[in-house]
Amino acid sequence: MKLHAEDNVMVIKGRDRGKQGRITRVFRKEDRVLVEGVNLVTRHTKSTGGVRQGGIIKKEMPVKVCNVMLVCPDCGKPTRIGYRSLADGSKARVCKKCEEVIE
Repeated sequence: MKLHAEDNVMVIKGRDRGKQGRITRVFRKEDRVLVEGVNLVTRHTKSTGGVRQGGIIKKEMPVKVCNVMLVCPDCGKPTRIGYRSLADGSKARVCKKCEEVIE
């Protein structure tokens, strides 16, 4: 998977199209990511032993990876990700629009 935690992404499909947020968690087996402030749903929950208060809460749910694009930190545009070998032999992610290394 080309997206990592702490990446800034933009939603390109669905009801939250156009929103930007930071990836907080990556679910590799399900090909989904959890993005801050995106895909909020309401859940009716019971209180559990006085630890958590019951009622209607808003909760973030995972989004499919194909519905988000990485926002390049250099050019600020949503872009696809490529890979390039660096001079020291390591592999780095590269922005397809501005050809800058992403890290």
